[in-house]
This record gives sequence, structure tokens and C-alpha cells, in this order.
Amino acid sequence: MDHSSLKSEARFEAYVEDLIQVIGHADRAEPMRDYCTGLLLPVDRKSVEPMAAATAPARVSAKHQSLLHFVGKAPWSDEAVMAKVRGFVLPTIERSGPVRAWIIDDTGFPKKGKHSVGVARQYCGQLGKQDNCQVAVTLSIANDTASLPIAHRLYLPEAWANDAARRKEAGIPDDIAFKTKPEIALEQIKAAHGAGVAPGVVLADAGYGVDTRFRTEVTALGLPYVMGVQGSTSVWRPGEEPLKPKRWSGRGQPPSRLRRDKTHHPIPAKDLAFSLPARAWRTITWREGTNAALSSRFAALRVRPAHRDQKLSSPRPVEWLLIEWPKGEDEPTKYWLSTLPETTTLKALVNLAKLRWRIERDYQELKQEIGLGHYEGRGWRGFHHHATLSIAAYGFLISERETIPPSRPRSQRKTSPFPDNYRPRGSPDPNRTTHPKLDRDTAPTPRDRPRAQSATMSMLRQNAAQSE
Repeated sequence: MDHSSLKSEARFEAYVEDLIQVIGHADRAEPMRDYCTGLLLPVDRKSVEPMAAATAPARVSAKHQSLLHFVGKAPWSDEAVMAKVRGFVLPTIERSGPVRAWIIDDTGFPKKGKHSVGVARQYCGQLGKQDNCQVAVTLSIANDTASLPIAHRLYLPEAWANDAARRKEAGIPDDIAFKTKPEIALEQIKAAHGAGVAPGVVLADAGYGVDTRFRTEVTALGLPYVMGVQGSTSVWRPGEEPLKPKRWSGRGQPPSRLRRDKTHHPIPAKDLAFSLPARAWRTITWREGTNAALSSRFAALRVRPAHRDQKLSSPRPVEWLLIEWPKGEDEPTKYWLSTLPETTTLKALVNLAKLRWRIERDYQELKQEIGLGHYEGRGWRGFHHHATLSIAAYGFLISERETIPPSRPRSQRKTSPFPDNYRPRGSPDPNRTTHPKLDRDTAPTPRDRPRAQSATMSMLRQNAAQSE
């Protein structure tokens, strides 16, 4: 459906109607509409009960039960809704340029309780340390101006995957087994590739890039990558490669494995960085930051990754090794391997490596404005349904950016895609007190970053005001 000629509120209604077409039963239409509305309303917490109070203040209890069943129990397909969102938003993204990257990342959701599905003591990026949290792996598509998550899945720690009682309690499907984060990411990439999603360079941090199998499988799909690795990653010096197999003696099977010895061996990427002359380093600016241009010192070399290549019969292909060593630092801070063509410029390498910043902004807006981390149920289905609907709401915001002239002063912008007098279900009491005791496993808030005004959210109100 072409929504371009409608006002913001009408475009939202039409957008949700399109999503309703893929969720099945007609009785899911109203909760679908209300849930997506609640995610976009200026409600401090986007868990089920507060959204019920915001969308139907006159009948909070009934609406709460309706939304709770819809998000936590109803068996509609997350994949079908995500595909519909992607089909709607991708043309908007591509109007500003083709898709440049597929970005793999994971995001943490701090939790106080221990019963929410997948919760465990593990590294939480939001907190910057090990803590009690859930972690989801996501795949996003991006260009220089916009990005959208197109796949998400909860990482299920081994302790959860092997616990039959907890699996049953959380409603974890029987076909969900333990998988590492790179394995989950690879499934998402293969699914997107099979669905014909516009291809891009696969970007990932060192949590994924150090997995040689992951990089190899991405290459096998015909997708180039720029992935973080560690300074300990072993590589051959430029121009070097493993020794050929030993000459056959004429007896037994001919030797087929590559070799290395005490004088001919790979070195850590960090050692190679320290051996480079000063002329190898160049200052590259990759984008404008909030207060100043972002720049650093980089060097790039063509090398062969050496991970366990003594077990191979042929050398690994030559790739780029990109190294960042900011001025004032005692040693390099970041390393990447990339299968981009040999003709790729240093600036192009850096620009792609740093394009991962877009997903950080997505996470910030999804969590702070849409309420991605606010779901307080405990089950597998509810966790994924809430994430899907959050991404659907975020997709609508992305599609609305194009309708907003860039010259409007930010001070005139507001914070909702709906008019000031918008009241779902026509209730006269929009400020009715909610019932927080109905929520469970509340996420901790003291460490949350200050909530900055979201440019994405605020721009929508400008459009509504201009069309009045």
C-alpha cells in the first residue's frame, strides 16, 4: 500500500493494517494496533500494563489481559512480521543510497530476577561488565543515513538449553538448542541471503570476527566482510605464507599439510603493528561527531590469516588487516580483517569499519524511546514478540524521516508521532495511575544513561504539526 499521501497518524494506521495482514486471526488486530500504538506513545515504561493504561484507560484490566495474551501467548510469526517491516522500510532506506552493510551485533537487557528466559550472569554491553542479563543477537541492514534490524534472537546459555524444567516453564521450542552467538548470527545471515535481501558488507566486532569458521562461512555466501579481531590474531607478514607440504618420500600417503617452523612462522597482529614504520600510518576522518569530526590513525596491510593453517592443504586467501592506533595511546586499540578488494582505499576501509556505530544508535533509540528492554514477561515467545513489535514501531519512525523537511528548527519538535489530543479509545482519563505490581522481573534502572531527546521520535511530531 502507498502511504505517502496520508498524514502521519493515518500513515501509522495504514502501516499497522499492513502488519495485521500477516498475523493471522482477526481477533489479534486490535491488540496488535494497541501494542504498536503504546510503543510510540510518550509512556515512561513500555511494559504491558502501562501501555494498557495509555491505550485504554477506561478498561485497563481487560486491555492488559488482551495485550498480555497477544504478546506472550499468541502463536503469530515473528519472521513474517519482520519480513513485512523490512519490505516496507527498505525502500525508504534505499532512497538515500543502496544498502552498504549487514551489521551483526548483540545487545544486553539487565534483569533483577532469575526466571526470565535466558537470563544469566554474562557480559552486558549496556552495563559494560558481567551482570545478570539477557542477550539478543541481531542482524541489521544499513547505509550512511539509516539502518534497521531485520533479525533478532535471544542467546540461550548452555545452562538454560540443557535444563528441561526451565525450558518447559519458559516455553522454549523443542527445536531451539544451544548455539554460540556467531552460530546464531550465521543463521540470520543465511536466512537474509536466502530471502534475497539487498546485499552488503558484513560488519561485526571481535566477538564474532575471532571465529574463523564464522568468517569462512560468510565468505562462502559471496559476502565481503570487515570484522574486528584481537591483537593476538596470528597473521603472516605481507608477502609471506606457510611452507608447502614436505616432499613425498615415495612411501605412504603423500604429505598434504602446510608447514611452519622456528624461522618461518606467523606473528600476532599486534607485533606486526609495532613493526610498521611511521610512514605506514595515516590520519583518517570517517564522520562528523556531535562536537567535532571523528578521526584517528590507521594502517592497512595485505596479509594471510594464519589460524591453524598447518592443518590445511592450501594457504588462506590474502585479506586486509586494518589497524587503529590513536595518537597518545601506547599501543593499537583495534584490529579488523576484511575481504574487500585489493583496490579498496584506506579511507573506504575505515568508513565501513566505523559504520557499526549506526547499530549503537538503533539500540539507544529502541531501548530509550521504543521500550525494547521494557518487556517484563518471562517466556520465549513474549520476549521475541515484544522485540518484533518494537522493531516494527521503530521501522515506522524510520519511514517517517523522509516526510520531514530538514530546515525545521529542532526546538520546535515534539516527542510523539500523534497529535497532542490523540487519545486511544477516546478515554477522558489518560493519566490514570498504572499498576506496577502486575509486572515481573523489572529491569534495573539506576545505571541507565540519561534519556536524551530522540531526533527520530521528535521529527514525527514536526510533520504532524506542519500538516495541520
